[in-house]
Amino acid sequence: MFGAMNPYIITGAGLLFIFAMTTLGAALIFLFKKNVHIIFHKVFLGFAAGVMLAAVVWGLIIPSLEVEHPEGIPSWLIVTLGIVLGALFLLLIDNLIPHLHLDSRNPEGLKSSFKRSTLLYLAVALHNIPEGLAVGLAFGLAIHLGTTEAMGAAIGLAIGIGLQNFPEGAAVTLPLKNEGFSNKKAFTYGMASGVVEPIFGVIGMFVAIYLSTIMPWMLSFAAGAMLYVIIEELIPEAHLGEHSHLGTFGVISGFILMMVLSILLG
Repeated sequence: MFGAMNPYIITGAGLLFIFAMTTLGAALIFLFKKNVHIIFHKVFLGFAAGVMLAAVVWGLIIPSLEVEHPEGIPSWLIVTLGIVLGALFLLLIDNLIPHLHLDSRNPEGLKSSFKRSTLLYLAVALHNIPEGLAVGLAFGLAIHLGTTEAMGAAIGLAIGIGLQNFPEGAAVTLPLKNEGFSNKKAFTYGMASGVVEPIFGVIGMFVAIYLSTIMPWMLSFAAGAMLYVIIEELIPEAHLGEHSHLGTFGVISGFILMMVLSILLG
């Protein structure tokens, strides 16, 4: 069991941690007086992609395979379908919600009259949803199981996501500065992009606690959504232009860090 610590307090601290790390990363904008070189952008996004990729494997897919499944349905089939559904959900969001990526001039999703700044914010905030959901599901599963091992795994996932949120927060705000945003405005948008994570973290926690029968589906669903973000957005953006090996080693370093955290704490 969890000892003297209330598991809900631990969960709350974990969700606040991932938001705080986004805020700290966004605050790096105040350290740069001039436009930021694209190298920083590559390394930060690559690192974030590596952490998320390892989190998908050790924090979501493996636990989903280990959770008790309904009789008659192979675990690999549930995980496969969950991943596909998660990726399709993000694809649907991409096609419905108006947003604009930093490296694009044409907005995606349904037509809208939103300002460019709002569209840029939505592009980041929407793709932070799977991260918050994944952390919330992990803590909810730990509360449901009531084991120290499960709580350790959830804490490890929160630490990993938080660590990748730091460079990700910077990767959001630094290009906004290059877009002409003031430091204060870029910081505000970067910090606000992380708000969705604790919100969906709470949702994921309650789903895991009170709808435990669908936990394998939800874990694999979050995995599919995160894979979509990694493959569709983070890795391609980390390899823009020349010297793409910087983004590559960013991915590798992030993956190794999250892998070690998952093994040590899980």
